[in-house]
Amino acid sequence: MRSEWLENIWMALDTLRQHKLRSFLTVLGVVIGTMTVIVIAAFVSGIDDRVAKEIESFGTNSIYIFKFEPGFNFNPSPEERTRKPISYEDALAIAEECPSVEAVAPFMSPVDFLQGPMAERVKIRYRDTEMVNATVQGTLPAYFRMGTVDVSEGRFFTEMENSTRSDVCVIGRDVANTLYPNLQALGREVMINGRNYRVIGVLRVRDNFLTPAEDPGNENKAVYLPYETLRKIYPNVKENFVMAQARTGMMDRAVDEIRQVLRKRRNVPYGKPDNFGISTSKDILDQFAAITGGIFMLMVAISSVGLLIGGIGVMNIMLVSVTERTREIGVRKAIGARRQDIILQFLVEAATLTGLGGLLGILLGWGSAALVNLMLPTYVPLWAPIVGFCVSVALGVGFGLWPAWRAARLDPVEALRYE
Repeated sequence: MRSEWLENIWMALDTLRQHKLRSFLTVLGVVIGTMTVIVIAAFVSGIDDRVAKEIESFGTNSIYIFKFEPGFNFNPSPEERTRKPISYEDALAIAEECPSVEAVAPFMSPVDFLQGPMAERVKIRYRDTEMVNATVQGTLPAYFRMGTVDVSEGRFFTEMENSTRSDVCVIGRDVANTLYPNLQALGREVMINGRNYRVIGVLRVRDNFLTPAEDPGNENKAVYLPYETLRKIYPNVKENFVMAQARTGMMDRAVDEIRQVLRKRRNVPYGKPDNFGISTSKDILDQFAAITGGIFMLMVAISSVGLLIGGIGVMNIMLVSVTERTREIGVRKAIGARRQDIILQFLVEAATLTGLGGLLGILLGWGSAALVNLMLPTYVPLWAPIVGFCVSVALGVGFGLWPAWRAARLDPVEALRYE
């Protein structure tokens, strides 16, 4: 049996060698389809991996609380936008009444984050150098104790500096590079809203992917002030975003406790939906996976058109091959070849044809993914080339079945008479 397989594969390769151009054009659709699947899989896997690392860098036990669902909520409803803001007192209540919560940090900013990159920023200045795209925020020292950010120079501000409304700040690396390109940032003054604040810390560079350079959420452009200090400057700002950290192994309990506290404080009647949003790192990753999964399925469906065209081409060329090799089939039958031998010969030939096309598509897809990786993160998962090759071989078998059956049904006498 093994020798028959090897003989059929050899005959298939010999046939392909004799008709190189025809064989290549036949499997061109398979090559394009397989290459597309590999590139899409690499792109989606690379994006998922990069996003997972970025979100997890904020802590796997992190909980995000806002007036509507945090995460990939691109189009909040009018009802969500007009909800009562999450208050500073809400954050304090969570810290006091939720035993499963280890730390809580509210964030307040004069920047309207809902406007995304178009949000108007607070201008900051050092001498004659002005920066217009920094993001000024106020938070508590608890945020820095969560371990989601780190300083490369200096320190964070303390509870005492927050309670006394000290004029100090911690800045992102882009802010330091812009305002003090050739100077040590620590100890320098930065002017915000006409008042000087002393830089006591510079954050370590964060590798951002989800937040582009001009997005308000880009931490490299952040300027953190003590919460009470910022509230002194902007007493009319009411919007708060709250980040909480659950104790190890108590994430679900912490979320339930936070929900109960906020429902009570915001007077949500029993049986009515929440008028606030709570998300965890896992929730946000699941949201993103659903988005990329939908994109992946759509692109696979589109690339399947190429595979279908390639399969039709294979069936067509195999039917032509049966006609061209009628006499050969008759000779094989006359010397004892059975129907299954003829079917096996043509199926192996079709599978070899599409299998080689699949291998070429995998190689081209891998190379294309490497080029895309120069601009966007890509990662070719192990299953992608395996599935690509198996699908291409299965395509040859599926579309080669009818030509193989026709070849096997030829009458040997009539086949020998065929010219």
